[in-house]
Amino acid sequence: MEEKKFKRTTVTAALPYANGGVHIGHLAGVYVPADIYVRYLRLKKQDVVFIGGSDEHGVPITIRAKKEGITPQDVCDRYHTIIKDSFKEFGISFDIYSRTTSETHHKFASDFFKKLYDEGKLVEKESEQLYDPEAKQFLADRYVMGTCPKCGNPNAYGDQCEKCGSDLSPMELIDPHSTISGAKPEVKKTKNWYLPLNNYQEWLKQWILEDHKEWRSNVYGQCKSWLDMDLQPRAMTRDLDWGIPVPVEGAEGKVLYVWFDAPIGYVSNTKELCEKEPEKWGTWQKWWQDPETRLVHFIGKDNIVFHCVIFPTMLKAHGDYILPDNVPANEFLNLENDKISTSRNWAVWLDEYLKDFPGKQDVLRYVLTANAPETKDNNFTWKDFQERNNSELVAVYGNFVNRALQLTKKYWNGVVPACGELLDVDKKAIEEFENVKAKVENYLNVFKFREAQFEAMNLARIGNRYITECEPWKVWKTDPKRVETILNISLQLVANLAIAFEPFLPFSSNDLRKMLNMESFEWEQLGSTELLKAGDQLGEPHLLFEKIEDDAIQAQLDKLAATKAANESAAAAKDYKANPIKPNVAFEDFEKLDIRVGHIKDCQKVKKSNKLLQFTIDDGSGVDRTILSGIAKFYEPEQLIGKDVLFVANFEPRKMMGIESQGMILSAVNFDGSLNVTTTLGEVMPGSEVG
Repeated sequence: MEEKKFKRTTVTAALPYANGGVHIGHLAGVYVPADIYVRYLRLKKQDVVFIGGSDEHGVPITIRAKKEGITPQDVCDRYHTIIKDSFKEFGISFDIYSRTTSETHHKFASDFFKKLYDEGKLVEKESEQLYDPEAKQFLADRYVMGTCPKCGNPNAYGDQCEKCGSDLSPMELIDPHSTISGAKPEVKKTKNWYLPLNNYQEWLKQWILEDHKEWRSNVYGQCKSWLDMDLQPRAMTRDLDWGIPVPVEGAEGKVLYVWFDAPIGYVSNTKELCEKEPEKWGTWQKWWQDPETRLVHFIGKDNIVFHCVIFPTMLKAHGDYILPDNVPANEFLNLENDKISTSRNWAVWLDEYLKDFPGKQDVLRYVLTANAPETKDNNFTWKDFQERNNSELVAVYGNFVNRALQLTKKYWNGVVPACGELLDVDKKAIEEFENVKAKVENYLNVFKFREAQFEAMNLARIGNRYITECEPWKVWKTDPKRVETILNISLQLVANLAIAFEPFLPFSSNDLRKMLNMESFEWEQLGSTELLKAGDQLGEPHLLFEKIEDDAIQAQLDKLAATKAANESAAAAKDYKANPIKPNVAFEDFEKLDIRVGHIKDCQKVKKSNKLLQFTIDDGSGVDRTILSGIAKFYEPEQLIGKDVLFVANFEPRKMMGIESQGMILSAVNFDGSLNVTTTLGEVMPGSEVG
């Protein structure tokens, strides 16, 4: 199939849910590759628009709102701001980042649905769904929990079991209950409107399987697996109270399905941008309805079916829109060999990274691109993050730039020297870096960002090798004129790096251009040996990157370790079942125990014992009491001094480690085996009896 030439490109990045922040999995899967591609097209002076925004409807947002006791709009407002600010600080260069709760979007999505409805493109159907009789509402999949029929997990959701990973429907759950009221759901009939995907199956097979064989294997393969099955009508409306109301008579209490309204957000956000700056962007129709516009969606693999099957079917049914030319979806990025999970807080959040590593946006961009999960899942580790920064950005890229600029400052007062006669070593270096442009470009054109970045880094490798081979610090003593040529070529290489890395590392490229006083930079200049002119004054050189020390990495590992411990503790608590109650005893037997309140005056670890703490207790008698307790694994002595605790006062004294213990402090055994000392809620006088 002959490659089509386009006048312009519309690039979209998946709309993140506004119920949480953005983590490195989102960045690696969607936003960094999208930004690289857009910056590349801009450098080539191509007409491109980059569209983003927050997805602010759907059940995840209502769940968080209920959990926090606030409104869904409150949730959206909070996270939309966090996400938008994080993207901006990280250098994701959207032309607009809007939201699906905007008035523009509500009207646009509503009109889109109404057109399909009026033209008979939607099918009205009744179906049975679970209904909460106490909350008096139909239950979305995530509002139902029960036992997984496949693995027996008692805490499976209505759409998925997070323990075994199985896709489920609410009707499959054993003993389901509503997460809203806890009630057992009833099965009731409800009416919704469906997109008849089955009517478009043959068209989809031709459009994807025959016309887009160039798509990534993971995208093409997932589409094929769907299209090899019989597609079924998909509901485009939901029985919910949060979302865009269905603009049809008799549809009260129903909203547009979030996966119907969210992708339309790409179009409505473009419309919003064009209405704000019509002289710059023209009409939104130019970007979405002109056949000479190329549409590219950047998404994660969990969104492939929506962007390759459902949304294109919606656009086809509408009739006025262009279809995606490519959908370079990535696979998943794991964190420290474990699946990233927002519910388990197993993630590196962008807003936290920006605080922990200020000024190091490009380091994360570089590492995520180097580990990009382009056709299979990949892994992020903090040690690899540190290694790539120190051994590649610092030791290769930064080292070459610093060598070239510092040598120029030393020998020519920071002025670009003229290039003299070229030797074979010079010609070889020039030939090598002239070839880099074609290699980087060829990879970027087919969305292979990992390989493209590697080729860009080759410029620095070529430069380091060239300076080492030429040894200008030695040649200076015998042939200063020769050093002029060496430094000129080295500086031209540095200037080329500023262009080659602009799509990947925009902050350091900008910093480098300032050091070079380099005003003009375009993609077509990449490979040129005349980016800097003889006599140009360079700025003051400084290190482009800095080493990341072990303590900074250990702090991140400690944070993850604390998260893992908290998750394990929560999981143990969830599965905990109390031991059976012991046989009844006579009240007279209980009365034989003398349980009193004691005030801890002092507490120390018992020497040569890992378990015992020695307490000095004020028991109200006027004479201090010594009690030993095996809780040293769970408390530091200073945590307990000053506490009022319960103790058994009339146990026979017993010696341990040569110390006589005169009683027993009462502790509760927790679900994880830890001990918690029993204390009083309020102030109680020492010696008070418990009864």
